[in-house]
Amino acid sequence: MTYDLPKKWTWDTDNGGRFANINRPNSGFTHEKKLPIGKHPLQLHSRATPNGVKVTVMLEELLAAGHSGAEYDAWLIDIQKGDQFSSGFVEINPNSKIPALYDTTNGSRVFESGAILLYLSEKFNAFLPKNLTKRTEALNWLFWLQGSAPYLGGGFGHFYSYAPEKLKYPIDRFTMETKRQLDVLDKNLTNREFLAGDEYTIADIASAPWYGALVQGTIYNAAEFLDVSSYKNVNRWANAVMSRPAYLRGEIVNRASGELSGQLHERHGSNDIDIKIEAKIIPEK
Repeated sequence: MTYDLPKKWTWDTDNGGRFANINRPNSGFTHEKKLPIGKHPLQLHSRATPNGVKVTVMLEELLAAGHSGAEYDAWLIDIQKGDQFSSGFVEINPNSKIPALYDTTNGSRVFESGAILLYLSEKFNAFLPKNLTKRTEALNWLFWLQGSAPYLGGGFGHFYSYAPEKLKYPIDRFTMETKRQLDVLDKNLTNREFLAGDEYTIADIASAPWYGALVQGTIYNAAEFLDVSSYKNVNRWANAVMSRPAYLRGEIVNRASGELSGQLHERHGSNDIDIKIEAKIIPEK
């Protein structure tokens, strides 16, 4: 179907698609509602999308490394219901996107997942090399992910999985770009254990929920379509990163979809995750 371009675009509130009820062309809050505040230094407001998982994995990695100051409360933001447009959420993220973090120790608001990872890394001096050359290489890949993932999620994922009709041109366009990105990663990982070298960094934490999940077939159900098994190095890297204990803990936080055993809407202490992990390992009879 050919789209006849109007002289001036107008918003069609019934434009269809999975996210039509929450997408809008203006910013700001739609309703008054304060955000809850828990007992821990860090207050996370999020959902377990790939961008949300980045941050909960980072927090769990910090705790596993002994950084007790990284204790956090994780509150679920139901993006399907428009929680991200509350006055409280917009106050800490004017862009109305998850995740958003509030640090009660210094009053800092941090929004955008890459910025949160960098903030936490610098706050706790962890998961980012001190050597300038190695640090720069890790940041290269962190910013590569931040610039590339929208083509995967908003491009390929949207038109392949969520658009109300399958259109050849956008699917072909974003499939080509997604496969090009996978090839970039695969070649980079030829002689490297992790994205930036031999050290696990925030670049890996940021990228695994997107490209690791893609090759493992847990997002978009497109593994065969994209021939992900051909990217051997990406698969090897994904398996290593996503099997880390902290990753397995972080990926269930703020999850509100899928099997109930893997959902943890809110997290207010390590025991909340312990119970869920144990339930997954020892299913109820």
